[in-house]
Amino acid sequence: MENYDLVIVGGGPAGLAAAISARKDGIDSILVLERDDRLGGILNQCIHNGFGLHTFNEELTGPEYAGRFITQLLDEKIEYRLNTMVMDISHERVVTAMNSKDGLFQVQAKAVVLAMGCRERSRGALNIPGYRPAGIYTAGCAQRLVNMEGEMPGKKVVILGSGDIGLIMARRMTLEGAKVEVVAELMPYSGGLKRNIVQCLDDFGIPLKLSHTVVNIEGKKRVEAVTIAEVGPDRKPIPGTEERYECDTLLLSCGLLPENELSKACGVEISRVTNGPVVNDSLETSVPGVFACGNVLHVHDLVDFVSMEAKNAGHYAAAFIKNGRETDDRTIDVICDGKVRYTVPQMIRPLDMEDTLTVRFRVANVYKGASVVVKAGGKELVRRKKQIMAPGEMEQIVLKKSDLADADKVEFEIQEA
Repeated sequence: MENYDLVIVGGGPAGLAAAISARKDGIDSILVLERDDRLGGILNQCIHNGFGLHTFNEELTGPEYAGRFITQLLDEKIEYRLNTMVMDISHERVVTAMNSKDGLFQVQAKAVVLAMGCRERSRGALNIPGYRPAGIYTAGCAQRLVNMEGEMPGKKVVILGSGDIGLIMARRMTLEGAKVEVVAELMPYSGGLKRNIVQCLDDFGIPLKLSHTVVNIEGKKRVEAVTIAEVGPDRKPIPGTEERYECDTLLLSCGLLPENELSKACGVEISRVTNGPVVNDSLETSVPGVFACGNVLHVHDLVDFVSMEAKNAGHYAAAFIKNGRETDDRTIDVICDGKVRYTVPQMIRPLDMEDTLTVRFRVANVYKGASVVVKAGGKELVRRKKQIMAPGEMEQIVLKKSDLADADKVEFEIQEA
């Protein structure tokens, strides 16, 4: 049995930022475990720019952004192991992992940070009728093929789903000479950032069809055509609205799912809305000493916010290692009205929290000219009017400790004009 103060599962942007933060808070014994053959996570295949505006005040590509943190990790001499798969995390923070060099090994940690990221929703989860021919890829898989392996998935493309990766791949495939016929989105709004819709679709004349889905895939050996149809409010196809597109490739960008199999095995409580751990204001899960950050906690829209959150997770994990758990276990729940889908954190410790707390949340629909209202202890703490709020963009509000001392709950709601 090896012993470390802090074990971080995942060497992507969240894991790197958490490790660096904990080291700066005085934790010397840190081990980062990464299953890939390099640090940096998904950023290694995100060669487009737009990263780092909040963190470094400049525009970077994904590899450049990751490189900044990898350099810091190396400068701090933080230990990491690549090609290492974590198999299990016990309730007592014993991490079981394996690689080709060490074989199967166990590490006893004083604290664990979960930073495993997320995965894409596959075709099998979408129930699309048709055969299973070649030419069907998740958008992230296609991104890796094009950007890291130099392979083109196809020449005539239909994209289902308007998540950010799908939008970015519509532009990427076009720049590489492919023809993107259409982007179809099941919901009546896009799941991606507004800037990506403009820069990746509008600038290239690629049509976006909202409230549409794929109803048939033709071809046995290779995709030959895809049929899309409009859907009604019940999200079921409307007969007579079918449109057929000849193509050789279908890319799926239908949402991301936090990678929480390890979290569940550890006994961590999982939110049914985010599919990530339920955490308090210190990003601690229901298992003492186990913290979560980044896309394993909830899917972010900007990697800068991942890094900010992970920095906090590293800070709080360091405090736990030094001081143990806080003596006051009183927590208050953060309640959403439905128009606010979820918040992170879901619980707040009013006595032990920092002086200020950034609460991040997503809305359930597109709201124009509406106000975010936060109430606690029978009084209104925050009222912020927004020109537009959409599910594809994460919102945040800062709460003060002094406002929550006597509160029994905190309520988030959207009030429409």
